Amino acid sequence: MAVEKHRPKKQKSKPEKGIQEIEIPEEADEDGLCHLRIDIRRALPGRRLDKYLAGRLGRFSRTALQQYIREGAVTVNGKVVKPSYTIQTGDVIEMLLPEPEEQIIEPEPIPLEIIYEDDDIIVINKQAGLIVHPAKGNPSGTLLNALAYHLQSSKASNEHAIDLDDLPDRGDRYRAGIVHRLDKDTTGVMVLAKSELALWRLGRQFEHRRVHKTYRAIVHGLVELDEDVIDAPIGAHPHIRERYAVRYSTEKDISLSPSGKQISKPAITRYRVLERLSHTGCIAGGFTFIELYPKTGRTHQLRVHMSFIGHPIVGDRTYGGGPIYQSQLDGVNDQAYGPIITRQALHAAVIEFQHPRTLKMVRFEAPLPEDFRSALKALNSKIVDNL
Repeated sequence: MAVEKHRPKKQKSKPEKGIQEIEIPEEADEDGLCHLRIDIRRALPGRRLDKYLAGRLGRFSRTALQQYIREGAVTVNGKVVKPSYTIQTGDVIEMLLPEPEEQIIEPEPIPLEIIYEDDDIIVINKQAGLIVHPAKGNPSGTLLNALAYHLQSSKASNEHAIDLDDLPDRGDRYRAGIVHRLDKDTTGVMVLAKSELALWRLGRQFEHRRVHKTYRAIVHGLVELDEDVIDAPIGAHPHIRERYAVRYSTEKDISLSPSGKQISKPAITRYRVLERLSHTGCIAGGFTFIELYPKTGRTHQLRVHMSFIGHPIVGDRTYGGGPIYQSQLDGVNDQAYGPIITRQALHAAVIEFQHPRTLKMVRFEAPLPEDFRSALKALNSKIVDNL
């Protein structure tokens, strides 16, 4: 089959609900910069400039837009303002921004286990090591590259099928159809939107915490309580980039924050012990096989919360977890052989939500991957064969 590049269609972003605008004139100069203008006829109260533009333009991240605003590339009524400026009725926003890079998603024959698919959604069982969407640092080898290949193959045999260009994207092709994500080494069930209706209705369900997810994990140590709730806010790590931590915001923290807002957000996780694995050879402390039920959806939430209570997830080196080798179980400390599980032992087992078109509750499950099952067997699990 010939492989074709999927190039983004020229789409106009829709004005945000509650904000009326005139049409945006756009032209590119020879210097490669785009001149944009938005006239606000009626604005929502309390709407920040950076947040509004990130949603309105789509192709620029909020962080990048904040930098452009600070440097004067974005002005309001001819004046330089802060990213936190509140948009007012009658404002004229003018921008001189770089021409965005073309976002091309190459179809790649990456294995994709499809659990369910219809005209609105596609549910997959994501394997370990697969990043969800492309970015500057990883333009290929992602779930979206695999999805592009799958949709291209389907369209070759079904004239009514869609391709990647038809997926809804909120103005960012690198996130086409994505309503939630799993970390690179987290396995399990994940749902993507194939229609605008699905993207909007699923997004609302995630926003209002009406999507129910069940994860399974192997953690270090013997968890004391059979069941408990971890209610601890999460924010960016104060010293280590790309890490997160439990952070209780203080008045001092808020005063130091560039936006003047809290540096952390509420995060709630309920967990239940499935099995304590204390007979594990020479490894002190043992392990626990647990189920996790996130009530919120913060980045790295389950990993951060389990590390916070002293039971990091096995294989999660970022938050204090270590891999399991057969040499550890054999009592050999001076060498590492027989890797049993070296990636984070976290699996999205179940997802439940209201189907965006039928409005009926649906439930999808993904079985434990082989390396996860092998780890449980090596740790003398008594229940793994019943899962």
